[in-house]
Amino acid sequence: MADRTVKAYVRAVRQLAEFLKRSPEEVCDDHIREYFLHLKNDRRFANGSLRVSLAGIRFFYRNTCRREFPSLDLLRLQSINALPEVITIKQVHQIVDATTTLRMRTYFWTVYSLGLRLNEGLHLQVGDIDAARGLVHIHRGKGAKDRYITLPTSTLLMLREYWVTHRNKRWLFPADGRNHTLAKKGVSVAKTPMSEAAVQGAMKLITTKIDFGKKVSLHTLRHSYATHLLEAGVSLKFIQQASRS
Repeated sequence: MADRTVKAYVRAVRQLAEFLKRSPEEVCDDHIREYFLHLKNDRRFANGSLRVSLAGIRFFYRNTCRREFPSLDLLRLQSINALPEVITIKQVHQIVDATTTLRMRTYFWTVYSLGLRLNEGLHLQVGDIDAARGLVHIHRGKGAKDRYITLPTSTLLMLREYWVTHRNKRWLFPADGRNHTLAKKGVSVAKTPMSEAAVQGAMKLITTKIDFGKKVSLHTLRHSYATHLLEAGVSLKFIQQASRS
């Protein structure tokens, strides 16, 4: 499973234990019902959040600390097929133009122009870029699948412009801050990519300033990328293959 899934599952079990004020191994079926009623009625969790909590707790009691809880088998969440939010090409450029740092501007444009998920963009490595063939190798996508994506020239040039500012041997978007930069040579020695919080925070600041009248996140850029390709006449099958992982 992806790191984010593992963390979400662990968090779900921890929150269950914290609510009940007891060890997960002391939980009974009545506790499970009480907890999910609390999430639904008191905390008013959205369907997506409820789904993650249910998946994490089910996994724990079916695989890790095995228990027979009828409530976990009976619980069903209504599927809501809401259309994802998208923005126009002009609005994408507004976001990129409003970004005050080259790092974030490059990251936002790369995620949009390649149709990447947040972590796929963060974990891009120097060796993933095949400039000669005009391709990017996306590793460990959703479901741990790899794929190749066409690399636009504008994105390649922007990545090169940004890379020369840090010259990290591995990461295209290395972490910054204290102990991450070798000052004398101006070469980043970061062992990890920049954080999710950094890019999410930057997006929130920009979209708060530029009010599009809808909620815009990093994932909105991915959905918008697919929509813009479709509007340009690219076949739906090609778009699905290019973005599938």
